Amino acid sequence: MADESLPIAAEGLKRYFGSGDDIVKAVDGVDLRIQPGEIFGFLGPNGAGKSTTVRMLTTLLRPTGGHARVAGYDVVSEAADVRRNIGVALQDAAIDPLMTGRELLRLQAVLYGLPKAKHGERAAELLDRVGLTAAADRRVGTYSGGMRRRLDLALSLIHEPSVLFLDEPTTGLDPMSRIALWEEIKRLNHDGTTVLLTTQYLEEADQLAERIAIIDNGVIVRKGRPAELKAEVGSPTLFIGVEPDVADRASEILAEFGELRPTAEGTLGVGLPGGSAQISAVVRRLDEAGIGVRDLELHEPSLDDVFAEATGYRLEGAES
Repeated sequence: MADESLPIAAEGLKRYFGSGDDIVKAVDGVDLRIQPGEIFGFLGPNGAGKSTTVRMLTTLLRPTGGHARVAGYDVVSEAADVRRNIGVALQDAAIDPLMTGRELLRLQAVLYGLPKAKHGERAAELLDRVGLTAAADRRVGTYSGGMRRRLDLALSLIHEPSVLFLDEPTTGLDPMSRIALWEEIKRLNHDGTTVLLTTQYLEEADQLAERIAIIDNGVIVRKGRPAELKAEVGSPTLFIGVEPDVADRASEILAEFGELRPTAEGTLGVGLPGGSAQISAVVRRLDEAGIGVRDLELHEPSLDDVFAEATGYRLEGAES
């Protein structure tokens, strides 16, 4: 059974769809142990099983197998208790565009049973916290994408939850809005809130999470602290651009210097144990073979490298 002393604990969590030959194993045996006051990053591409896992942990989807406890309660047998103790901001949150931000927060306070005398005070406090005081009485339909995400975060905090689930909270946001939301997540965590953050942005996981888990095809393929996972990759990666007609020959030559690594289409990659000191030798060897180099770049180990080593391909949307 999952540990009830932890804010989030799951053992062998599974969710299958369909049956027989058409069965889809969206989540296939996920184990998680998230510590109190931790920001935990759940990383993976679209369709890897991140959102399905979150929906099971937040009682929106019944597991096919395994066990999970959130805020000390079983997600199946004590679902109502789980919901009373968590905050959830999902990708596809339904926010009434005809209501104002203040009206939505007051409605949320009613739904969570807050004393009527505190509705206005709590709404004003959260609007200020997420930087929406000036837009409090505007209809949500006039809000930008970043403003809607911040309002959704405020709605998830109305009852002061001990555990907060953020499902890809910055997808589609501009860089400034993304950074503003990061800062708010850090402040919430500093106040003691445990956060499970799903994301497909490597930089986001690196900036926010104390530990991460990488999920691919419903299975966790790496888990640990970002710095430790990057150190395990070892040598830096040299990315080289060559013409397509000589790519195969170039790959053979690069393999003489180190392990070939997955890259985006149109680029070759090799791990260089000697780092930058080997670059000139690589370029000279390619030149001797009559292969011109369009561009090259040496990257220290990153979460993208961790993901590539674990799965054999680069994460879509990865940022260097």
